[in-house]
Amino acid sequence: MHGTDRRRQLIETALDVFSRKGFDGATTKEIAVEAGVTEAIIFRHFPTKQALYTAVVHAKRDPAEIEAWMAAVKSFIGRNDDAGLFREIARAMLACYRDDPRHERVMLFAALQGHRQTLVEHRRFSLPIMKLLTDYVARRQKEGALKPGPPGAVIAAIAGMASHYAMMTALFGFETGAKDDEMVDAFVNILMDGVRARKSKAGPSKAGIFKARKSKAGKSK
Repeated sequence: MHGTDRRRQLIETALDVFSRKGFDGATTKEIAVEAGVTEAIIFRHFPTKQALYTAVVHAKRDPAEIEAWMAAVKSFIGRNDDAGLFREIARAMLACYRDDPRHERVMLFAALQGHRQTLVEHRRFSLPIMKLLTDYVARRQKEGALKPGPPGAVIAAIAGMASHYAMMTALFGFETGAKDDEMVDAFVNILMDGVRARKSKAGPSKAGIFKARKSKAGKSK
């Protein structure tokens, strides 16, 4: 097998093992067995288990895909399209689990096992994106387009709804019977409008007026 193909195969196999056991529970020997090679082959391409793990984490960050997504996000920001931006965030969160939930499992293991290096790298990658989004929300709040409040809470709300739903369905096996697009639209509507039913602007109903008059009549007696 060509060197590039072998490296790709090892990363794919390691992703599968790390997603089931995390960094602490997986061994290079187990990965080698599942890949059908010797441990020596693994260390020929990756000097350490940590190097292989790092390659697995980075493998799902395709620069071209990230650039395309950032271009879409900046397009929504440039048009002041609040709902469109929130919809894109929710869609992307769901896509992470739908495309390949193994990578999300690896990151969950990293958090649970306290794999500091991976978490630091994840924050280094994510924080600039979070700042871009929260800065936008803060600006829209100043412009009066969005309600005041912590900008980070707005982004956490839309990302949290989508990621939790994705986790429930992709990792825990819950079935909702709803399509992802329907759920994304629902999340955006909840974020933009809330879930409390709006009171009718019309006057009180005839039944309400009748009850009020009856109550007053009873008191007058």
